[in-house]
Amino acid sequence: METKKFDLMKKAFRKAHEMVNEAEDIQIYSHIDCDGITAGAILSSMLDRLEKDHEVEFITLDKIDNLEIKNELTIFSDLGSGQNVDKLGKSSSKILILDHHPPLRPMIYDNHKSGEFLEVNPHYYGMDGSYEVSGGGMSYLLARTFGFYDLSWLGVLSAIGDMQNSLSGKLVGLNRNILTDSVQSKLVNSINDLSIYGRQTRPIFVALSYFGDVNLPITNNRTECIHMLNKLGIPTKNGKKARVLSDLTDGEKTKIFSELVRMLSREVPQKYIKHVPKLIAGESYEFLEEIKYSPLRDASEFSTAVNACSRHKHPDIALSVLKGDRGIALDEMDQLALEHRRYLAQKMDWVQKDDRIVHLKNLQYFEGSEIKSEVIGTVAGMILSYGDWRKPIIGFTPVGEDSDGIKVSLRCSRLLAYDGIHFGNIIRKIAAKVEGNGGGHSVACGAYIPDENMDKFLNLLNEYLNGKI
Repeated sequence: METKKFDLMKKAFRKAHEMVNEAEDIQIYSHIDCDGITAGAILSSMLDRLEKDHEVEFITLDKIDNLEIKNELTIFSDLGSGQNVDKLGKSSSKILILDHHPPLRPMIYDNHKSGEFLEVNPHYYGMDGSYEVSGGGMSYLLARTFGFYDLSWLGVLSAIGDMQNSLSGKLVGLNRNILTDSVQSKLVNSINDLSIYGRQTRPIFVALSYFGDVNLPITNNRTECIHMLNKLGIPTKNGKKARVLSDLTDGEKTKIFSELVRMLSREVPQKYIKHVPKLIAGESYEFLEEIKYSPLRDASEFSTAVNACSRHKHPDIALSVLKGDRGIALDEMDQLALEHRRYLAQKMDWVQKDDRIVHLKNLQYFEGSEIKSEVIGTVAGMILSYGDWRKPIIGFTPVGEDSDGIKVSLRCSRLLAYDGIHFGNIIRKIAAKVEGNGGGHSVACGAYIPDENMDKFLNLLNEYLNGKI
């Protein structure tokens, strides 16, 4: 690592290295999303190689307060900085936090009379954890101190799963350093490409129909996509096989880029036109040890498969695949991904069929009581192309059987984020005013609030956005 910022972190990682080296009984708690599961896989792989006894448990943030610290060393990855985990420790326990979310505690902190507490967080060193490094990235940087450079590809995957490239279209900051490690290890190939999901698996006309969060003539219209490709002289098949984005030549991609710029520029207000190219093109990342045309070959598709496991409460399957199982676990992951797609399609139909989207002046929302809280955000993001892209869309649903309250998920067009709006910060402020808590990214965020305060939350957010969008 050559960055000056990272030099200041080296001392903390050396201390973390010592804590791992000295411990024989280790518990890992990691967040149950793509970034957290990948972070857990990195740490577990590292500890396997070091022959350290350990267990990995994936949890939601609301479970932290009830944890009981029993092990010699407890590692929190992709969570812990925003929670009071320091209060869980005993005099004999050692706690290590590897997180990238804004921390509650000051940098130099230890409330233990004995034992150790170490928190390594990029925010302490002037770095933004929302786009410069992920939770998995922080875990990789620890593994790197043991020389395990071959785990770098997992750091790339976790960054993509955490949408760290969502604004710039590429990995930056420490993520860039991790990408360099993986490229030099011949594990990852970085490609300038169209920002169209499904590079390895979706026929190009299908992939185009899902493109973007601004409604275009091709949006959700495969026939129109085929017509567009024919007009551009781009074949949709190679013999009998449908062509995917990774099959296209640079010249063909340039034609599609130009056509999408033209279409988008006709649909968006003048002030957004300068941002249009960033919506259409960016970097893509291929995992070179995965089979071509496999969903694991492309970082975005791989992260979706991991998310499918987490959202259907099978993080153990994703963990096995991430650690190298390409047999039974991969078959189970494929099955979960298929079930996930079917479930999303059903819920999309449910929202649209009954015209459930309600429009307020500055936002749109739908009540999603028949949608699992784990996927309400995904459905909201997919519905965005059917609604008004100029407004954020909110989906909300009961948290679930174990907890009271409402899960709120917000998604918006990247054009709004390019214009300087950070909905993660906004939703945190509004949720706090209704006895809830929230946060997240500029374009994808959420909150947990008491169910009796839902209307108040919507009204406060709607008012707050006056003049901002």
